[in-house]
Amino acid sequence: MDRKQEVLRQLRETGSYVSGQQLCETLGVSRTAVWKIIKKLKEEGYPIEAVTNKGYRLLSVEGKDLFNKEELERRLQTRWAGRPMIFSEETGSTNADIFRLSEQDYPQGTLAVTSKQTAGKGRRGRTWISPPDVNVYMSILLRPDFKPETAPMLTLVMALAVHRACEELYGGKGDGQPADNSAELPGGDGKAFAGAEASSGGAGQPADGTEPCRFGIKWPNDIVVSARDGSWRKICGILTEMRMEEKEIRDIVIGIGINVNQAEFPEEIRETAGSLALALGHPVSRADLTAEVWKYFEEYYEVFEQARGLSPLREVYERALVNRGKKVRVLDPESPYEGVALGINEEGELLVKPDDGSEVRQVGTGEVSVRGVMGYV
Repeated sequence: MDRKQEVLRQLRETGSYVSGQQLCETLGVSRTAVWKIIKKLKEEGYPIEAVTNKGYRLLSVEGKDLFNKEELERRLQTRWAGRPMIFSEETGSTNADIFRLSEQDYPQGTLAVTSKQTAGKGRRGRTWISPPDVNVYMSILLRPDFKPETAPMLTLVMALAVHRACEELYGGKGDGQPADNSAELPGGDGKAFAGAEASSGGAGQPADGTEPCRFGIKWPNDIVVSARDGSWRKICGILTEMRMEEKEIRDIVIGIGINVNQAEFPEEIRETAGSLALALGHPVSRADLTAEVWKYFEEYYEVFEQARGLSPLREVYERALVNRGKKVRVLDPESPYEGVALGINEEGELLVKPDDGSEVRQVGTGEVSVRGVMGYV
């Protein structure tokens, strides 16, 4: 445990004032060093009261979005996913960070987390816009022993985990207001999936019968949210990258970016992007969400790994799939077409029945874009 963690532990456990002298003796450092640690904790958002002749006291942190290694490790409930955790306040790309850690023989499950990316990557070479201190950007290292053609399906497994985490924490909740980007906000077996079905209503249900907050997956891996039955907005993107060695998987990195407390978006994505805070009507804890995501990823990944595919996860994925039964436009550069999305097959491909009456087609991840006919979904 480092010195900052020890100071936090003492403040939490005491529940009252801890003298500077006591902290000096426990840590074996000077008063100046203790003061610097307290200053750093305050900068991270901890409400610490300092009173002459009494010492330091940690006030209530309820409702505060504290996002650092200490808070994340306190909440993490996994056996291997997110262990070890490498936290940085700023980095270029968490995917690039994980590949570097893989070169140093870090184990499967190693997680890189940051609250600001300067070179985030999206699908098809796009840049992932990463404003600081409001969202979550993280990547995990995997070293699977299955065939390379199985790897693209991991993107859907990750999407399931994020969707489940959002449903468990926020499904059916919110203040009933639509996601208004002008809002002002501060800076194994079937039993395993008992809570995975999308909520319909619940806490905070408005009197007019509309659902406060719903979550879904836009094929293959975009997590979307709808507030008060409004339009679906993207709150999470997922990028899976794989490296090969002699025709076998060397390592896989899955990176995700989640719009958590972001209040404004660039004009080019303003009509399709959203955040949890905008949908719910209040800021949320990034640390809570992060821990929940990896809890469910570990669960789903182990089921996927044992089955060597999506077969046991297909039904739960389709329940969350907002494209299912909807008109879609398949933006195939060679032959674009429209049809109705039916669901997915066991390889994670989207099944589309073309409007021209031809046979159902399988749309592979990474090959084309799929959009709703009347909008993003």
